[in-house]
Amino acid sequence: MRRSLVPSNKVAARAKYSIAYDGTFPDLYLPNFENEAVTSATGGSVKETSSAHLPKKAWKLYMPNAYHPLLLQQHQENLHRAKRDVASATAEIRRRRIYGQDIAEDDQLASYLDSMKLRVSQLEKGQPVPVDFMVAEETAVLVITGPNTGGKTISLKTVGLASLMAKMGLYILASEPVKIPWFNAVYADIGDEQSLTQSLSTFSGHLKQIGAIRAESTSQSLVLLDEVGAGTNPLEGAALGMSLLESFAEAGSFLTLATTHHGELKTLKYSNNSFENACVEFDEENLKPTFKILWGIPGRSNAINIAERLDLPPDIIESSRHLLGSAGAEINALIMEMERFKQEYQHHLQKAQYLLMQSKELHNNLELAQKNIVDHTSAQRKRKARVISEYAVMARSIIRKKFQQLQESAIAERVKEEEKAANNAKSARMKDPVPASTAIGKTQNTDTDLGTAANDDGDGIPEVGDSVYVPKLKNQATVVKIDLSKDEVHVQAGMMKLKLKLKDVKVQKRKVSR
Repeated sequence: MRRSLVPSNKVAARAKYSIAYDGTFPDLYLPNFENEAVTSATGGSVKETSSAHLPKKAWKLYMPNAYHPLLLQQHQENLHRAKRDVASATAEIRRRRIYGQDIAEDDQLASYLDSMKLRVSQLEKGQPVPVDFMVAEETAVLVITGPNTGGKTISLKTVGLASLMAKMGLYILASEPVKIPWFNAVYADIGDEQSLTQSLSTFSGHLKQIGAIRAESTSQSLVLLDEVGAGTNPLEGAALGMSLLESFAEAGSFLTLATTHHGELKTLKYSNNSFENACVEFDEENLKPTFKILWGIPGRSNAINIAERLDLPPDIIESSRHLLGSAGAEINALIMEMERFKQEYQHHLQKAQYLLMQSKELHNNLELAQKNIVDHTSAQRKRKARVISEYAVMARSIIRKKFQQLQESAIAERVKEEEKAANNAKSARMKDPVPASTAIGKTQNTDTDLGTAANDDGDGIPEVGDSVYVPKLKNQATVVKIDLSKDEVHVQAGMMKLKLKLKDVKVQKRKVSR
């Protein structure tokens, strides 16, 4: 039972630590085996990154905005302690006022409260500065230069601790997802290794430590070397440091990070593609380091410039520069120019990224506006077509009804006229009676005429093309269709087509057969 509690307590402690400091889930991979990942960042709360100029897969080591865990922990503890002191002093002052005790301006508690508030403000403004480590895949040795107290050693320790924390299952204290190799071992030579018991000087202690590291490190190891070649003659120390770093670059480690003051080590980059330069930035205006790492350029000595700004006698400054020599001055001038170009490049790069982001946003807005316009235009076109179609259907229906009404009205009018004519004729006969003999003669003549007409034209079924007389219309028409099954005939009188019964038409003229 006790054995099972220990691992669970460790897991809980690691999780609590990662949450307390807002860590990032590391993406681990095996050195020299890029396709074989140890862990996947998809399992953690990973945030997308856009700070690097290349994709994350293009880096051997990718640690943007990484914090040294001890510095961050110490800062947060100091900040929490100061806030707690402010809260306690405020509560005590409030308690005194409740009980009617006056608090003078020069009271010790009031002064303490003001000092604690000032400390809280200073701690909140003085957050630890994160470092960016983005080592390209082809880089085997990174040489970091710069003045003392600039943050070189802290940077080495940050990388070493991050690699060990990732292997132990701890989140990395970085603001973005990180990519770290799974090093089989981390070797470090940091600090003064002087040993009086072994009669070793500082230089000897470093050499012994570096020799042991070189013997044990492999192509999957991380090596951290602080102040390579220091503690002896500068020329010999520089030559020895160059040889050591070239040895580690060939097969001594997967990645070596080294700090130095020797300018000769900065030139390795220009003869060996496995080397890369970086330096810690120094603010010469305020004479203090910024603790930021500048990539791709070597650092330069700031001793004479700092001495000049500290109002050292001008003759001493001029003598120092003369002793340094024109070659050294030209190198420093070249480095200054490189730093200026680097800063301008970073400025223009940030501006370009900002403008690119704005242009992408504007492009997306324009595409959305264009889509809305096209959709609106298409909807308007469809709506207008639908309205026109509806109006066309309504118009055709109205025209059809009007035409039918006109046909029915014309037929009804003709029928009324015929009935009126028949009534008029009947009324006339009743007013002026004809003698019987004359009437008989006329009747016989009429019957003879009707019989003749019937025998000549009215008898029989009309054919298509025959000319017929329609009594209801009192007009002639042409037969266009005959339907004997329904005893109907279709005729056309001018522009008007009618469907009538056979009994309602009289054949006037039959179509001549050829």
